[in-house]
Amino acid sequence: MKREKKFTSAKDWQKSIPRPVCDAHKDFIPLYEKAWALAHDHIKDVPGLPATPYMDEAASPYDIWIWDTCFMVLFCKYAQDRFPGVESLQNFYKVLHDGAILPRLPHPELPEGIQFSIHIADNPPLFAWTEYENLLMSGDKEHLKTLLLEKQYLQKHFDYLENLTEYGTHPPMIRAVTCWKKHENGYFWEGGRSGMDNTPRGRKYAPTEVDRPDNRHILWVDAIAQQALSALYIAKLAKILQEKELEEVWQEKYEILKEKINTLYWDEEDGFYYDIVAQTGEKVKVMTPASFWVLLAEAAPQDRAEKMAEYLTDPAKLGGKVPCVTLARDDADFNGEHGLYWRGAMWVPTAYMTVKALEKYGMKDLAKELSVKILEHMSITFQTYTPHTIWECYAPNSYEPARSCHPSRRVVRKDFCGWSALAPISMLLENVIGIRKADAFNNTLFWDLPENIKGKLGVNSYQFGDITADLLYENNEINISSDKDFFLVVHEKLFSVKAGINTFKLKE
Repeated sequence: MKREKKFTSAKDWQKSIPRPVCDAHKDFIPLYEKAWALAHDHIKDVPGLPATPYMDEAASPYDIWIWDTCFMVLFCKYAQDRFPGVESLQNFYKVLHDGAILPRLPHPELPEGIQFSIHIADNPPLFAWTEYENLLMSGDKEHLKTLLLEKQYLQKHFDYLENLTEYGTHPPMIRAVTCWKKHENGYFWEGGRSGMDNTPRGRKYAPTEVDRPDNRHILWVDAIAQQALSALYIAKLAKILQEKELEEVWQEKYEILKEKINTLYWDEEDGFYYDIVAQTGEKVKVMTPASFWVLLAEAAPQDRAEKMAEYLTDPAKLGGKVPCVTLARDDADFNGEHGLYWRGAMWVPTAYMTVKALEKYGMKDLAKELSVKILEHMSITFQTYTPHTIWECYAPNSYEPARSCHPSRRVVRKDFCGWSALAPISMLLENVIGIRKADAFNNTLFWDLPENIKGKLGVNSYQFGDITADLLYENNEINISSDKDFFLVVHEKLFSVKAGINTFKLKE
């Protein structure tokens, strides 16, 4: 049974969100609540859009971004009846692959109005991963059939990027030209299109001589990893529908990309995946979290993944007081004072991706450690920096927002929820509390309870599929109140939860 969806400004929307209990980190709860409140403020209604209301990314009222929206789905999934996360993806699918027209909107300085647009068509292609994660929460098989079999939007988007062989294509309703270009060994791209705006990746000197290097001779490691991610998750979605032939087709596409990644992009000396020069195969050794897309795509062997993970705790690389920074701390272009956007700031979306990548290789303790550090940094900034809000990205060494790459060095955007809600909401629920995964198709919840739990830990009003449950751990005992039966897996131990009140002891 599908839940009724009410994407409105109703005052009781808070009743639809999970309510975390975390005695060991009570200071994370106000940040969690602030993230939901800001996200609710960014539910926008624009008449004429294929899907409206939709989730606004908190950057521009006239544009939508693919990767912002995909990341927003990954926290909206926890309150699907009030937050139009997955619905917002229709505004990309229908325009890029069905010929839908976006409206013109009134503008105070333009009598003719302004065209509402998809800002970048070749933004990171995260649709398949995002849809899969959302579907595990919803269990909406009819949506999956429409998506994968009837409309084939995920396959179409993969093929769209495979067929970009020239720079500068500019489809209707797209504000910026494309820079993605297919090569036999990967894909050419550009910083802004990759989402990492002023990253020094692709530079010819150290430090770079320009604010935004645009090296059209390199193949981007995140591009090929994200195409592999798409193929892998299309195969996973086909498996849910028991479409074996479709699954095999996309698994084969994935394996081809996986082999290229490991053959061409791995640097044995550093133990890291890098961008490469297309003509020579030379590694472009600028260390950023972009390489962890390889792990999220499950493309790295276990030993390589573990070597990569070491850099996340190395204070000279991607670790330190604030982990998952966007450029290695010993890089010549790293800005330790202000972060300067993608020159060292901590961005929640790439941090969240990195944490999820670690989970793929069983590194759950490290995933939690990084999540706690990130949330502590955001929480203290929220408490001590004025205005008390959530920011687009964060300074790497001080409790404050980062500064932009603009010559004015202005503070980055405030109230950014937007994808910055991912840490206060999803990291808290999944990595700190440890409810890592739901599977609504099999009525199963996976809870990785941390060790040495202090006080109470759990979540109330947790919804997946058509199930709502309260889960609370305290003193070796799990108490669950549920409106329906389901299965709970705690450290590989299976519990059968019945509708009503349940009590389980973990150790006899």
